[in-house]
Amino acid sequence: MLLNTPPAPTLTPKLIPHSSLPNLSFPPSTFLPKSKPTRTPFLLRAMIEKETPEAHRPDTFLRDYDASSSSSLSVRNRFEKMIRDVQDSVCAAIEAADGGAKFKEDVWSRPGGGGGISRVLQDGSVWEKAGVNVSVVYGVMPPEAYRAATSANGNVKPGPVPFFAAGVSSVLHPKNPFAPTLHFNYRYFETDAPKDAPGAPRQWWFGGGTDLTPAYIFEEDVKHFHTVQKRACDKFDPSFYPRFKKWCDDYFYIKHRNERRGLGGIFFDDLNDYDQEMLLGFSTECANSVVSAYLPIIEKRKDTPFTDQHKAWQQLRRGRYVEFNLVYDRGTTFGLKTGGRIESILVSLPLTARWEYDHAPEEGSEEWKLLDACINPKEWI
Repeated sequence: MLLNTPPAPTLTPKLIPHSSLPNLSFPPSTFLPKSKPTRTPFLLRAMIEKETPEAHRPDTFLRDYDASSSSSLSVRNRFEKMIRDVQDSVCAAIEAADGGAKFKEDVWSRPGGGGGISRVLQDGSVWEKAGVNVSVVYGVMPPEAYRAATSANGNVKPGPVPFFAAGVSSVLHPKNPFAPTLHFNYRYFETDAPKDAPGAPRQWWFGGGTDLTPAYIFEEDVKHFHTVQKRACDKFDPSFYPRFKKWCDDYFYIKHRNERRGLGGIFFDDLNDYDQEMLLGFSTECANSVVSAYLPIIEKRKDTPFTDQHKAWQQLRRGRYVEFNLVYDRGTTFGLKTGGRIESILVSLPLTARWEYDHAPEEGSEEWKLLDACINPKEWI
């Protein structure tokens, strides 16, 4: 090895509970055992009906009782409004940076309630692929999905668990290898299981994060990005940034490579040990900070001249992105186990990626510096 690679951690990085909603941005169907279809309860059969394409965006995807005037101040209602506002603002900023390309939009609903908006921009002048998705989901989690999405005690086997989920999820892949990829998602999740049901307690939680994945390090860019994350965190609790920065480094760890996917940011999940209003405000602040954290970097780097060698390195790093998302990401696992909308589950993948046999960058090179920072996480601010 050319890099000063530390020994593999003695503990596997924590499997973060409830990181399902990046892919619940396109809601899951209920997974059904195929061995005994005739014994499937009616409710479960009803919940696997396909999405219905819609010609127009509705004012809300909430069920009538959640969208009623008496519920207008509910967390469900306000969180849906927040994620749809964030989708609009991020998409507007992405289109403005590109200068020509527009998002393709798909709107869909589900017979059991809920729906979503998928927006994807491909092959623009700046963006190779940019996806910004929102969803509101009512469903029933099978036991397999509940265990995949949570840290539930494996000795207690829950039955099917009704749930509500809403989230905004995005991955932005620029063409220029000097412009970094960005991922963010913010989500709210409730289980509707009867109170004190064995193995599936009734509960709510928030999750989310924003992380940066460059192919080349510009230290001023990384510092700017992390400074914006810290500023958002510090408005609510000064312990949040160091705690969620480490959580991000641990979560986006590619175990079989002994390296991180990128240069981190913040990540949190299963968060319900603070006041619910405070966490709604915190999630909103973080989501609203995406444009200011990322777009100044894109404007600075999108037209930087590059060579075929630079592009090849970017494609190798994109390969690492694919490996993490397909092998380790809990959202992908959850979406596949619950029969989710496959185009939405895999929207995070770049159009192009590259794998080379036994590739190692030259020690001291700019490529080596990036890889070293992915192996040895740094404190950027």
